[in-house]
Amino acid sequence: MLNMTAVNRCKQKGNVATSSSRGRESQASGRKSSSWGGVRFGTRLVDSRTLRVSASPAAAFAPIRRIGGANGWYFANALWWLRGFLDLLVGGVGMRRGRRNAETLTAGDALDFWRVEAFDQNHSLSLVAEMKVPGRAWLQFEVEPICAQPDSQQSIIHQTAIFDPAGLCGLLHWCTLYPIHRWIFSGMLGAIAARAELEPGATLPGR
Repeated sequence: MLNMTAVNRCKQKGNVATSSSRGRESQASGRKSSSWGGVRFGTRLVDSRTLRVSASPAAAFAPIRRIGGANGWYFANALWWLRGFLDLLVGGVGMRRGRRNAETLTAGDALDFWRVEAFDQNHSLSLVAEMKVPGRAWLQFEVEPICAQPDSQQSIIHQTAIFDPAGLCGLLHWCTLYPIHRWIFSGMLGAIAARAELEPGATLPGR
């Protein structure tokens, strides 16, 4: 099981985009690296970004806990389904599993071609890939309030994609698809932010 706390230590604070610049202006966080394909930590390649949203942590996390299945992945859904179809062709699980519950998740749940590795309501979600891929892959989300007050109406959403390639084949796989992955994950985070700010009770009246 991938330790989310260890991955979070890899992130740097700062370079947080506001939701008004979502999608286009999402900033990748983490240590600077000149290598193509994201930031390298040991054998793992990490692509991480954050967005600041005008929504409470519960509202910011709501689209994350509903992700996948009939709800889709919020951005470039046709490409997600294409990836699932290609996975089926090589004997993988594809996207046919959907999700057990449309509103919430539990550790161990199947989620399309992912598995829920860890779930902390209104705070974090860690998915491990079960599609055919030359290596191991994770997709993680974490929501934090801007301030420590319990009724904070400003949040930061962290999104982190991690790939542990299996040899040269895995490394070539990640580097070749990196521009597409970066575009999809950035668009997904922007769409999550937009949905979060439309959630009922996202902000308190008068704020």
